[in-house]
Amino acid sequence: MAGLEQPSAGTVRIYQEDLGTLSDSELCDLRRHHLGFVFQFFNLHPVLSAIENVELPMLISGIKRRQREPRALELLQLVNLAKRRNHLPHELSGGEKQRIGIARSLANDPEIILADEPTGDLDSAIGNEIMALLRTLNEKHGKTIVCVTHDEEMLRPGMRLIKMEDGRILADSYL
Repeated sequence: MAGLEQPSAGTVRIYQEDLGTLSDSELCDLRRHHLGFVFQFFNLHPVLSAIENVELPMLISGIKRRQREPRALELLQLVNLAKRRNHLPHELSGGEKQRIGIARSLANDPEIILADEPTGDLDSAIGNEIMALLRTLNEKHGKTIVCVTHDEEMLRPGMRLIKMEDGRILADSYL
């Protein structure tokens, strides 16, 4: 969905753009400005503090430090981790790391968040907290959340569920 690989069949469209026809530079711009990524295993840089991890996408986008830091702090407050801003990833719990990952995914204010098994490496209580945060991002901040999960316990009424197996859509419904 993010244009990291070419589809073996069909097309993937975002904003009426067929991702298969975009250049590497155009795909990079699309990802940088319109997509946020939340990973199952967090993918935080181990030598960067929480706030530096959140600032990283903005740094890559050329945003000046005086603008990055307040935005990163705002996002850390959104995920209730402003007090842990100077901690390194190894000093954080799994749930805290995932919340840092979510804050990082929002750094460039994307419209779409792609979340790959965001609760897969967490216990159920923290998983519920992460899913509640993603729902809040959708309901209160207007973000489209595309979440891949094997855990149907994370699903709630109103969500669209597309069941897939071996690359084929088995069902498409709303809960």
